[in-house]
Amino acid sequence: MTSEELFSVFEQCKNLFFTKRRFKHGDVVKLLEGHSFEKEVVGQSFEGKDIFKVKLGHGKRHVLLWSQMHGNEATATMAIFDILGFFQKTDNAFTQQILSDLTLHFVPMLNPDGAERFIRRTAQQIDMNRDAVALACPESKLLKKLQSELKPEFSFNLHDQNVRYSAGQTRNQAAISFLATAYNEATEWNENRTKAMQVICEMNACLSTIIPDKVGRFSDEFEPRAFGDNIQKWGSSLMLIESGGYGNDLEKMYLRKLNFLIILKAFESICSNKYESRVLSEYEDIPANEKCLFDLLIRNAEVEGVQMDIGINLDEVNTEHATSFEFMSVVEDMGDLSTFWGIQEIDAKGMKAEPLNRFLEKLTNYSRSIEAIGRLEFEKKANFALTQNGILRHLIINGEQVPV
Repeated sequence: MTSEELFSVFEQCKNLFFTKRRFKHGDVVKLLEGHSFEKEVVGQSFEGKDIFKVKLGHGKRHVLLWSQMHGNEATATMAIFDILGFFQKTDNAFTQQILSDLTLHFVPMLNPDGAERFIRRTAQQIDMNRDAVALACPESKLLKKLQSELKPEFSFNLHDQNVRYSAGQTRNQAAISFLATAYNEATEWNENRTKAMQVICEMNACLSTIIPDKVGRFSDEFEPRAFGDNIQKWGSSLMLIESGGYGNDLEKMYLRKLNFLIILKAFESICSNKYESRVLSEYEDIPANEKCLFDLLIRNAEVEGVQMDIGINLDEVNTEHATSFEFMSVVEDMGDLSTFWGIQEIDAKGMKAEPLNRFLEKLTNYSRSIEAIGRLEFEKKANFALTQNGILRHLIINGEQVPV
């Protein structure tokens, strides 16, 4: 199937339960009950939650995919259920080839304790992706066991990354980033890593016309404690996929759709061995991830008599029970930020950054967000006004531009 056909069919088979990223282990259990595919409990988390594996296909070539190794990285979990829906509702030459040539093993939520709190780490406060050697977490032991028993030819390590990564030293937000993880300190290319790189090139080719200039390549320095690096070393060709940011797609619904597309196209490429024609230069042409974005960049503002740029970032803070979030802003940098870009930008040339004291009558709806209405300060919450010739032009409340 073409990328266009898969994009079209996505709307028919996507799982309608998912409208936001903060879902729980109990939601995953209920969703799995609605699928007829072979599924089993392969282990328990530190707090005793069942960890499931779903198996599709009967081919000789085994593929293992897992999501939410980090509990707050849920985009690919949604995509996995969309893929399960696709195979449940679609029976054609495309699906028949994949299921006859491959055996697919999905672990939709590897860190259910972290997902419950919507935090990166496990209930033991350990970053599971730095636990491939020590194996202090039961979830880590489980992943190592699955790799040892299944001996997958290919592995997909599915993550989310900071939305402020760019594709190269550009203003282009990295929507998806890839990595064929290194297996040694010298970052050499053996057969396993080369195959991972080639499949990544196939996935990148799908995205090049859909999100041009918005695909990045994650840094490949060797991390001896990481699962990706060790699994590559243990003999499985591992592809790291990072879902980053896409403008105002805060719940990553579009990025979920892109995951659906590229994972299915990767399966197709593996079945046909089409990936074998890809070369290293194609992989190296994917722009490296850079950190040169702010959530909001205000250019050319006058601050206490000096013209400067103001870089503001917004971090998600979980609400009670981690079912939603609020933003917490910080003035990340001030001065000459001409080598940076903003996901959103304001050109404030001719405007002054002023305290909010003069505009209290406009702030009645924002009392919870406003901790101080004094001077604009580095590393403090972003609450200030932009005025031009004494006229209010912009209100910045907790780092977000609000109507005036």
